[in-house]
Amino acid sequence: MEGDHWPHGSCDGAGGSLVRLRKRASEFFESLSVAELARETHRHLWVSDWLRVAEDYRSSAESARADGADRIVACEAWICALMAFEVARSLSAPDDLASTDFADRVGLSLRGFADDAAQAIERVEIDGFDQGALTGFFLPALCHGPSAPAVICIADEDVTLASMMSRLLPASLRRNMSLLLIDPGSSPVRRPLRQEHVLQCWLDYLEARPDVDSQRIAIYGEGAGASHASRLVLSDRRVAAAVCDGGLLRSVAHRASVHWMTGVEQVVEGGASMRPLPSPRRMACPLLMVVGSRSMVREQEALELQAGYRQAGADCSVVVPNRIPYPLGEVENFVTVDDFIFEWLDAKLGAARRLDPVTYL
Repeated sequence: MEGDHWPHGSCDGAGGSLVRLRKRASEFFESLSVAELARETHRHLWVSDWLRVAEDYRSSAESARADGADRIVACEAWICALMAFEVARSLSAPDDLASTDFADRVGLSLRGFADDAAQAIERVEIDGFDQGALTGFFLPALCHGPSAPAVICIADEDVTLASMMSRLLPASLRRNMSLLLIDPGSSPVRRPLRQEHVLQCWLDYLEARPDVDSQRIAIYGEGAGASHASRLVLSDRRVAAAVCDGGLLRSVAHRASVHWMTGVEQVVEGGASMRPLPSPRRMACPLLMVVGSRSMVREQEALELQAGYRQAGADCSVVVPNRIPYPLGEVENFVTVDDFIFEWLDAKLGAARRLDPVTYL
C-alpha cells in the first residue's frame, strides 16, 4: 500500500473514519446494561442497527471503487464494514443471524479489502511435514522499512479466522507490525503432532521472510489457542512476547485428571481449590494474560500466577476485561480489549509507553 501511514478522516459519507467508528463502538458497549441485554427486542434492534452501519460502509467502499477514488478510501470503508459486522455478531445469539448470509457478507468485505489493498492480505501455504499443508493469512505491516515485528495470531476452535480478522485488523492498522492469522486445527491431516510443533513451522516461515524482524516475533492466542501459545513459548525461546494463558489450562486439565483417577479433589488450607500447578519452566519472554473467554483463565488464577512471576523478577501482566453477562452469555467491549493488547505488544516489540502490570478495562 502506498504511503508510510494509515490516513484517517475518510468514509465520512458512511458515518466517519475508522478511529471515530471504534470510539463509537466502544462507547456503545460501555453503555450496555444487563437489563437491556436481557430484552430480546433491544438486542435485535442493536444487531439490525450495526448491520445497517456495516452495509453503509460496504456501499461506501463500492462507490469509492466505482468512482476511481483513492483506494485507501475504499480500504478504510471495507475495514469499517468488517468491524461493524463484528459488533453485530458479538451481540447476536446463534439464531439471530442467518449464518450463511452473514458469512457471505463478511467474506465479501474481506475480499473487497484484499482487492483494494493489493498485497494487504496474503494467503500463505507452508509444508507442515507429516501434518500436511498448513494455511494462514499474512497481513504485512503498512509502514515502510527494512523489517517489522510480527504477531502469530491463533484462533479459538469456535471462532472463524474471518471473525478474528474483523476484530484484529482494525486494531492493528495504525501500528507497525505484521499479523499472521492461523487456525492450528485446520490441517486436512489428523496425526498426533503437538500443536507447538505446528506453530514452530510458522515461526520458521516468519524468520525466513525479509520483511519480518526475526528478533521481534510475538504470539497471541484466543481460547484454546491461548494454551497452544503457552506451549510454544515454553518450548521455543524465539518468541519475543506472548499473549497466552500462562500454562494455566494445562494445570487445570492435570488437576481434573487427578480428580478423575482418584476421586479426590485436592484442596489447600481454608477449603479453596488447589492453586494452579507451576509450569516446569517459566516463560522467558514478557507475558500478558487476558482473563475470560479469550484465554479461559480466571482472574484469581491469573493473579496468583502473576505474583509468582513478579516474585522471580519476570515480566507478567494481566488484563481483566469488563464483561456484561446476560441470559444468553456475555458481551465484551472487544474494541477496548484489542486496543490494550496491541498497545501492550507495541510496548514489548517497539517503543510504546510502559503499561500497568494489572489492568481492569
